[in-house]
Amino acid sequence: MLNAYSRRKDGNALLSRSFRVREFACRDGSDPLFVDSALVQLLQSIRDHFGVPVVITSGYRTAAHNKAVGGAPYSQHCYGRAADIRLAGVPVEQLAAYAETLLPGTGGIGRYPAKAGRAAGWVHVDVRPIKSRWTG
Repeated sequence: MLNAYSRRKDGNALLSRSFRVREFACRDGSDPLFVDSALVQLLQSIRDHFGVPVVITSGYRTAAHNKAVGGAPYSQHCYGRAADIRLAGVPVEQLAAYAETLLPGTGGIGRYPAKAGRAAGWVHVDVRPIKSRWTG
C-alpha cells in the first residue's frame, strides 16, 4: 500500500523497527514523499537477515529529481516502490542473491557493482508487480 508522508512533520516517524520516514525522502529536499509499505517490509527483512543497517542511498524521487540523476523515465523510485541500498561488509552479489529469495517471481533487482568512477556498489530493489532483473 502506498503511503504519503511529510518530510517535515513525519521525518522521525518509524515505518518499521529500523526505518524512519526521512530515510526515504527525495534528495532534492522536496515534501511530501511516498513510500510503499511492501518496500519497507522488504528492507526490514534484509536488515533482519544480515544484522547490519541498510543504508538507503536513494528512495522516493520526484519526477524532476529522477530526470536530473538520469533515472529511467518510469522509475519505480517515482512511485515510492524502490530503494537503492548498501550494507557495510555485504558485497553487491550477496545482497542481490538474498533479495532474490524474497522476490522470487516479482519485483525489481538491479546490481550496480563498484567500478572505475563508482567508489562503492549498491543494489536497487523494488516491489513492482512483475519480475525485472538487470546489471548497471
